[in-house]
Order: sequence, then C-alpha cells, then structure tokens
Amino acid sequence: MTRRPARPGPARPAHRSGHASRRGTGVRIDSWNLPLRHPEGGFLGDRASQTAFRELLDQARRAHSTCARDPFGRTPTSELGKDAIDMVLVGGDPDAAHVVHLAVEEYARALVAVVRSFIAQPEWAGVRDIVLGGGFPDHATGQLAIRRAARLLKLARSGVRLRVLAQDSDEGGLLGWVQLAPAAALRREAFLAVDIGGTNIRCGIVEPRLGEDRTGGKARVLEHTQWRHADDAPTRDGAMRRLGAMLNGLATQARTRGIDLAPFVGIACPGEVDARGHLLHGVQNLPGDWAAEDFFLAEALGDWLQPVRGRAPRVLLHNDAVVQGLSERPRMRHARRWGVLTIGTGLGNASYSNIG
Repeated sequence: MTRRPARPGPARPAHRSGHASRRGTGVRIDSWNLPLRHPEGGFLGDRASQTAFRELLDQARRAHSTCARDPFGRTPTSELGKDAIDMVLVGGDPDAAHVVHLAVEEYARALVAVVRSFIAQPEWAGVRDIVLGGGFPDHATGQLAIRRAARLLKLARSGVRLRVLAQDSDEGGLLGWVQLAPAAALRREAFLAVDIGGTNIRCGIVEPRLGEDRTGGKARVLEHTQWRHADDAPTRDGAMRRLGAMLNGLATQARTRGIDLAPFVGIACPGEVDARGHLLHGVQNLPGDWAAEDFFLAEALGDWLQPVRGRAPRVLLHNDAVVQGLSERPRMRHARRWGVLTIGTGLGNASYSNIG
C-alpha cells in the first residue's frame, strides 16, 4: 500500500524537546512528583490513593457495618472488583452500600486535605483548577468520592475546582505526548507512545490531528496494545524485548494502513526522570532494577526498535502524571495555572502554567 505523503502541520510555538522537558507547546511544566510528607509519617499522597480508599473500605467493613454479617462476605477488600463495589451503589445490598458510603465520605475528606496541602506549596501557588486522572475516577465509586470532595471544597470557599480527565486514563498517558513531542514528529500523521505502569504497559499509535484543532483537542489513539507484565514477572531485559516487539508491531500496522508514522516514541514512566533519561526513583513496581546507574531506558529500548522511515526512532521520557495531565491541556488552555493528581496505586502529581 502506498504511504500517504507527509502533511505540513499548523504553525506551533517552538519548545525544547528532551527527556523530562520543562516546556511543552504553550505550557510550562512547573513541578511533578513532589514528595510531600505527612506529619504522621509516609507520603501525603498515599492518603488519597486508590489503595487508601481500599483501606478505608476495609475499616468500614470491620467497624461500621449495620448487620451481624459482613455484607461483602469473606472476600478480602483487596480482592473486591471495582464492579462489585460499584454495584452496591445502584441497587445492591443496603448494608454494603452503607459501608461504601462511609468509605467514600472519609476518602473525600482525605482528598480535600491533600488538595489543600498541594495548593499551599510554592510550586502550586495560584492553581485553582485540578484535573483528576488515574484509574480511580474511571468507576462510579471513585466519581462519587470526587464529587463529594469537590462539594466540600466549594462549601469551604477554597476556590479550587476539581474535574475528571475527559478521556480514559489509559489513553491520557499516550495522548499527552501531543503536547511534548518534537515539532518534526508532529508534522507527520502519527507517532508511537507508551504508558508504563506498575501492572501494565500500554502502547499506541497517536494521531495528533493538529489540522483539525491546533491545541491537540482532536488527537486520538488509532491502535493500541497492552501487556500485563505483572502476571509474567519478566526480567528487565525481557521487558525491553517485549516492549520493543509491541512497538514494532504497531509500526508494522501503521505501514500496512498507509499511516505516515514519525520515527519517534514518547514514553510516560512512573517516578522521577532526569534530563539524561535516567530513572531516579519511583520505579520499584517495574520488573528489575530500572533505577540502576547504568540503565537508560531510551537506549535499552532503542536496541530493540526497528527503523521507521529508514531512521532509528528517537525515544523521549517523561513522568506519567505529567503526560496524563497534558492530555487535558486543550481543555485547560484558559486557566493561568492548573494541576493534575493521578489517583492509582499511589498518587501522581504535576502542576503547569499556560504561556501561550
């Protein structure tokens, strides 16, 4: 099949593209991965993670049930599926609904406390709009807890507005690269992106569609693939081989479909990424030692990538909360400053200023 010719994109403000870049298109990345500590010990964000909600639900089951028997039976809270928890809110067992609502209320108050702590930091000064991403807002219980937290913030006249990521969080970790990718990559029809998590690795073909919306608001994921690496427990080198195979497969799909693919891969990673592309910390849930001094993900992956358009793909890294938050930038472009909290196993964070 004949490849489509390269199409010139609309004019875009120039920005320096590199690992852990501080600037994207029209946006400055002011902070990410702030390690705020709680006075009683541990990281503050852990008080508003999805894990924290599970712990609150477990406490409610043990101490506040209105019936003699546990309404969820003998299933440990850690093993309850999201759907099982959600179902009790829409016509399920009233005693189970009671304990879920108790956990929702306690979680909402914890989230408010975390939000207040973040906006008190110099890096978050002036932030009044906060996007919530991650897996927790993707189900009904999480949405209810977020609405309750938003109401508490409004009642307190905090001036803070919470909003849930517009797209699925799985896609947000890919689409955010439209705001970070080098200009040369954005002049092509599509590029490859990766979102690395502690349980799954997701890869996709991202189509920016800047000709339809120069802010990236029409960007979409054309094809995607996912690997639940936590089930396979691979070595670090094995993970690189598998990730390379996933990306090469997507590049082959693009070629078969006649998609003009850029020789570029954007990777969203957990934890701290420095300007060299070295992963400093926060990668303990990934297979092997990804924070080793001699390990550079872009170089290790590059050894397994096939050429695209006759060139070795350029690989850039950034923090996963930063990338997911940037997927919301087209809808936040009228805010002077804004932030993101990604609610998953932990709590990711980033703050931004719009500059153009």
